[in-house]
Amino acid sequence: MDRPALYSEDKVPQEEQHYHTYVDPHKEVSRLSDIILGGQDGLVNVLGVILGVAAATGDSRIIMAAGLAATFAESVSMGAVAYTSKVADYEFYQSEREREYRHIENAPHIELAEVRGIYERKGFHGPLLDTIIETIIKNKKIWVESMLLEGHNVMVIDKHRALRSSFVVFIASLIGSFIPLSPFFFLPVKTGIWTALGFSALALYGVGVYKAKSYIGHPAKSGLKMVIIGIVSALVGYGVGLLFKVT
Repeated sequence: MDRPALYSEDKVPQEEQHYHTYVDPHKEVSRLSDIILGGQDGLVNVLGVILGVAAATGDSRIIMAAGLAATFAESVSMGAVAYTSKVADYEFYQSEREREYRHIENAPHIELAEVRGIYERKGFHGPLLDTIIETIIKNKKIWVESMLLEGHNVMVIDKHRALRSSFVVFIASLIGSFIPLSPFFFLPVKTGIWTALGFSALALYGVGVYKAKSYIGHPAKSGLKMVIIGIVSALVGYGVGLLFKVT
């Protein structure tokens, strides 16, 4: 493949712009992972609860009460956990960022040696390396962010994403929870059990296929893997319910 000519942004060929922006765009990693986290967790946990309660008693009102309680408790809990974990990640990033500023102030020669070593390992040497180092250290913010990312593998984190992430996880968990619960609104308990399993398997398979198409992997294998993990986990709840079956 020939090396492409260097273009300014307004001179990029239209076919490349279309491919880059519409045909094969970059994905929102955190959003999809939040949807999978909330949806799969809500679905599997609530399915396990209602299967366990259904195995223990044939009373549909008890099954509905347990399922709804698990749905809302699980959704709120998952949203809160997503928020606190993202905030913890942000606080860690801030802590390391402030530490890096202190290191630049109090141990600048060590920091210069570190940043030089980073770009030497990337293959830069001589006057070009000196130019890169001089450009980076002119701006402390760029210097700090370069050291965090390149030297310590600490990603820049936006605090405002924590609230958005928790909301996405909450909604995904709520929707996922109602997938196995919905059949019990309309069907007898025994029929509801099999319908809940079917709905859940289809939903899990669809999520696995979508994940593989969005990222990488074989769609059918990814979907089957999601189904096996989810259904086996939920069947543990059914087994526990059988131990306490009410006659």
